[in-house]
Amino acid sequence: MVVDTDVTMTLDEVRALARAVLTEQGLAADHAEAVAETMVAGERDGCTSHGLYRLLVAARSLAAGVVAPNALPLAEPSGKAIVRINGGGGFAQLAFETGKPALIAAARQFGIAALALNNVVHFAALWPEVEALAGEGLVALAFTPSHGWVAPAGGTKPVFGTNPIAFGWPRPGRDPFVFDFATSAVARGEIELHRRAGKAIPDDWGYDADGQPSTDAKAVLDGAMRTFGGHKGSALAAMVELLAGPLIGDLTSQESMAHDAGRGGSPLGGELIIAIDPAGFLGDEVGTHLARAEKMFAAIEGQGARLPSQRRYAARAISLRDGVRVSARLLADIELLRKKA
Repeated sequence: MVVDTDVTMTLDEVRALARAVLTEQGLAADHAEAVAETMVAGERDGCTSHGLYRLLVAARSLAAGVVAPNALPLAEPSGKAIVRINGGGGFAQLAFETGKPALIAAARQFGIAALALNNVVHFAALWPEVEALAGEGLVALAFTPSHGWVAPAGGTKPVFGTNPIAFGWPRPGRDPFVFDFATSAVARGEIELHRRAGKAIPDDWGYDADGQPSTDAKAVLDGAMRTFGGHKGSALAAMVELLAGPLIGDLTSQESMAHDAGRGGSPLGGELIIAIDPAGFLGDEVGTHLARAEKMFAAIEGQGARLPSQRRYAARAISLRDGVRVSARLLADIELLRKKA
């Protein structure tokens, strides 16, 4: 039995491990590189549920045959300010990287543009995507459904996915203002980490298969999660279903779950990313109005409140200097996965 202590790793070591494991599991090199970077970002920014743990998630999808390991993302005909990328059933990361340059160019030309990713398998956080766009001086929003894991407010049976919403705002000379949150009470990966550790969860995170609140992580994973904020989170979850499902001609969370057919893979469906160029609205006055936004941020921080993403940026500064601490038990599970490859 492995004692679950922590092991220090550099980010380069995290990257090398992620790429090696993904390649050993049969993922094409370009996909492995793109997927690994999201795991590096998770470890780097202290978001361990989206770090190396996701190797186990990705490997399960590959083994179950729910993801195309050699998919070639292809651009499809669309409107002038709309970019469409068909991911061919591959992981979403490479599809996003494929469409990003055209999205940025369209946003700068038209002031606002959208990127629709279709037929992609999604298991990662959205904040790396909106942060990348904000780093280009754009305002960005991203939405994606998942599997039908989450009950609507007032119900106990799954309808929605965890359905995250992400937003990025450029801050000249500073790290972008970024948030990314699931419309479920908690990310599914967080419940899975509790299950792996044998820890109880709060009884307001979800229901067991009989519709009863439960502190048993596995029971909730087998039952239904809750939305955050009751009916408000439920409405936002429905919005994400519509924006990144029917609006772009892709699957809802229930349809994604049906497509999985019990294989236990990550969700297949779509993602919608909207990019806005502030200069498209403001012209030569863009600097003045971005400075007004900074006054709002200062008013928040001035009273001791924390901006979303500040904790990630603080963790990033430490990990870039000192490396990251990774669970020895997780590394043992990854090594076992490699031996089975």
